[in-house]
Amino acid sequence: MKKTANGSSLWSRISQQKLLLLMLVPGLLLTFIFKYMPMYGVLIAFKDYNPLQGILASPWVGFEEFRQFLSSPNFGMLLGNTLKLSVYGLLLGFFPPIILAIMLNQLMSDKVKKRLQLILYAPNFISVIVIVGMIFLFFSAEGPVNSILSFFGIKASFMTDPNYFRPLYIMSGIWQGMGWASTLYTATLVNVDTSLVEAAQLDGANIFQRIRHIDLPALKPIMVIQFILAAGNIMNVGYEKAFLMQTSLNLTASEIISTYVYKVGLVSGDYSYSTAVGLFNSIINMILLISVNKIVERMNDGQGL
Repeated sequence: MKKTANGSSLWSRISQQKLLLLMLVPGLLLTFIFKYMPMYGVLIAFKDYNPLQGILASPWVGFEEFRQFLSSPNFGMLLGNTLKLSVYGLLLGFFPPIILAIMLNQLMSDKVKKRLQLILYAPNFISVIVIVGMIFLFFSAEGPVNSILSFFGIKASFMTDPNYFRPLYIMSGIWQGMGWASTLYTATLVNVDTSLVEAAQLDGANIFQRIRHIDLPALKPIMVIQFILAAGNIMNVGYEKAFLMQTSLNLTASEIISTYVYKVGLVSGDYSYSTAVGLFNSIINMILLISVNKIVERMNDGQGL
């Protein structure tokens, strides 16, 4: 019987931990059903899919759908809009949760800290529909923001001008997710050894020096992991919010790959083309994830995460 490194047999270890392994079965089963089995549908991207014929019986077209998308006049606009929303959102939204966590960590009163956290976490639980409704309410032509700007002789068309779409989309996303995104950083700072802080205070370190030499080094591993995960999702801009914020006048900025896939696939019924576009999106995501991970490994002297 095969033995493990500590000399015990593999089957005896499995027998000892059978209850723990049994608890893994539902999760593994759900992962297989909802994550791996749908991969079979990727074949649609390489076929002229007909729902009546089924996936296997539909004729092969190879990379024709991909060539059609890459040569489409909308390709540059879709890719540019998607990257701009994602990259700007990543760059502008990455540091606010860290800053917020550091600020909360400096509060001496736990009661005040808990109340602030409750207020800051609340927007994360507001649905996208409500968030977009609030945006239309506040930034419409007759909304309070335009009413205030009118006192200064300024009139802006926030919901129809393409130039305002990205700032509204990104800033509302930062406001909604900043508090919840700071929880991981806050939990990390709570576990920082208090003796380090006390020693720094005795040495005369001010608050900024303590943040630089204690808080930021403690947060660095979490920041790196979060950045890699965020970079791997650069192309995964949720279509719900972008689609709901779209108007006929801001499509040049609001039409992204995910909304295009929704319109072409579900609305127009061109399943092969929409699957090819979605697969292209996923491949770009995978390349970005691997590339960023390799860059971070080199920055850390070849040590993996």
